[in-house]
Amino acid sequence: MTDLRFDRAERGVARHSFEVTVAGERVPAVIWSPEGARGPRPLVLMGHGGSQHKKIESLRIRAEQYARHLGYAVLAIDAPGHGDRVSREEAARNMAETGARVTGQVTSAWTPERLARMAERTRQAVPEWNAALDAAQGFDFVGSGGPVGYWGVSMGSAIGVPFVAQQPRIKCAVLGLAGLRPGATEMQDAARKIIIPVEFVFQWDDAVASRENGVALFDAFGSKEKTMHVNPGGHMEIPPFEGASWERFFARHLGVAADAPAPRKVAELA
Repeated sequence: MTDLRFDRAERGVARHSFEVTVAGERVPAVIWSPEGARGPRPLVLMGHGGSQHKKIESLRIRAEQYARHLGYAVLAIDAPGHGDRVSREEAARNMAETGARVTGQVTSAWTPERLARMAERTRQAVPEWNAALDAAQGFDFVGSGGPVGYWGVSMGSAIGVPFVAQQPRIKCAVLGLAGLRPGATEMQDAARKIIIPVEFVFQWDDAVASRENGVALFDAFGSKEKTMHVNPGGHMEIPPFEGASWERFFARHLGVAADAPAPRKVAELA
């Protein structure tokens, strides 16, 4: 039985923490839900970006909005080599390296060594996400009967594409800030297996994923329903209005919880 710990409740949203163990490694997780929630409800999984962690502010704010507005539960885990799975010193180094890549200060980021580390991180993260999803659907305020969605950009897409491709419980996904590099056959094969609705967000001046690679990844998705939102600017400059689009996307494909506020049930149809 997973040890679920209550962290806090604020403005109608409760946050709990728990851990799963996969291949002998501890995987910290956090889940948000409406305070006092019971019964099955939609669940959104959120994958954080490189050098980030499961409770980073941008993710936390979005998770609380989904719980408060749509009645969702929202799950996040620390990716391998991130968050509570590394020391503060390692986290600081990761942040500095990531900052150099996203601002274009490092132009030779895709070395064979780095690509190998990324591939290994993804192979490790996929079963960890599966285990965390299993655990979350065992909680009485989530349940196993509700639909599941995935949100993740940048590293959240690098891990998310292979994860979503093999997880039949996921019904829709928001992905982005990632590309399909020439020769990346595993990523291409995974993208082709994704046939659920996809909303893909991309920055036209991204220093991490080139325009050509971003379009190639979008084109590789096997989904009949897929949309690419392209905005000017760099890797960290997704316009705030895309957040409202993601919320509408999930409401459209996952519905809203039975105990969601009534005004949102009407707004989702707009």
